[in-house]
Amino acid sequence: MAHTDGADAEGGASLVFRAGSMLCALRLDEVIETMRPLAVRTLAGAPAFVRGICVMRGVPTPVVDVARLLGGEDAAVARFVAVRTERGPVAFATGEVLGIRPTAAGGAHPGLLTGASSRLVAGVGTLDNEPLLLLQSMRVVPDHVWAAAAGETVAP
Repeated sequence: MAHTDGADAEGGASLVFRAGSMLCALRLDEVIETMRPLAVRTLAGAPAFVRGICVMRGVPTPVVDVARLLGGEDAAVARFVAVRTERGPVAFATGEVLGIRPTAAGGAHPGLLTGASSRLVAGVGTLDNEPLLLLQSMRVVPDHVWAAAAGETVAP
């Protein structure tokens, strides 16, 4: 069971996975599905955490490397986790998926997080004495990446 300091009453079931050396979770209502990694095409000018785009269920979909986004480290990708965002689905490239566990959002620790990662982390807690980052898919993909995925020509 996940424990978070200052946990709120809105806790619920989350998909728990590895992202490099980090343990992360996404609320189940944000997860569409998990799958084996798909072929990815790189996009020139995309941030380092955007691996590129893949075709998921017939739709060009941005692929975000969660380990790079959170810590900048390169890590093995074992799974894609398709998540809902305000602009459409995004494939999160992750490590091993560990299963579904109860979690609750704790403090976001804003001083520790900057840039895109601060928009992704909803809270920090623990799971089995290991730090756990509770993620939110929200808006992590820049507009020019969405435009490229849609086949539009837009300068970054």
